Amino acid sequence: MVQHQQPGVFPLKDNAIQELFGTSRVVIGAVHLPPLPGSPHYRGQPLDDISRFAIEEAAAYRENGCHGVIVENHWDIPFLKPGEHGYETAAAMAVVTARVRESTGRGVGVSVLSNAAECSIASAWAAGSGWVRVNQWANAYVANEGIIEGQAARATRYRHRIGADGVRVFADVHVKHGSHAIVADRTLAEQTEDAEFFDADVLIATGSRTGDAASLGEVEGITAHTRLPVVIGSGISAGNIGGLLPACDGVIVASSLKDNNRWWGRVDPRKVRELTAAAERAGADLP
Repeated sequence: MVQHQQPGVFPLKDNAIQELFGTSRVVIGAVHLPPLPGSPHYRGQPLDDISRFAIEEAAAYRENGCHGVIVENHWDIPFLKPGEHGYETAAAMAVVTARVRESTGRGVGVSVLSNAAECSIASAWAAGSGWVRVNQWANAYVANEGIIEGQAARATRYRHRIGADGVRVFADVHVKHGSHAIVADRTLAEQTEDAEFFDADVLIATGSRTGDAASLGEVEGITAHTRLPVVIGSGISAGNIGGLLPACDGVIVASSLKDNNRWWGRVDPRKVRELTAAAERAGADLP
């Protein structure tokens, strides 16, 4: 486990990575769902078919060494802003995620794009899932979808109101596709401390966009200013995981493990095995 600095005045939280996955360093695969009901590209595909697809993708990750998966509505493009998602999105994500969890076991997360913290929490709670990813947790950003405000205040109150306090939040720090990552108007240390202060459970380091790798300096800059676990959320491959994984508590990976090296491809079990073998050499205990 990475040894984190101990700033701040709040009690140290239990390690959410250990709690969720039963180990201290994890490899998590991203399941990118086909278009869901309500999105522009949805063409009436039954949820049973979407669920089968998700279960197959999750199995390709889990059966080849990943500790868990995160289910994302990545084909619901262009993405809505937080608060604009319909009930159909929460319902579909809950159904599909529940079936993935029933098939693969522990360690399943949810991310409703873009930045839909409350919708993600609702879906995770209904599905029995233990965690969500929220890209913009603190501060405000200019992103692809427009001006996006941090979701921490509303999301933590909503989580408590529905009795879902056990759903952990993985929050991006230097948000990809966001203005702070582009113009660097606030320091990495400030953004790290903000995310922890606003009650995140795990912090995420990324590159500037989907598929771009976070630098070692970025990762170390985050771990130096938080007591929370830190994972890398973009750009991981079999070629670079050996140099990055020892500096953090895990990775979330997808694009490099697809048959076309793009997020919209299918998971290639051979590539997953290559990556998890490299992760094991770098210090991860495989399931």
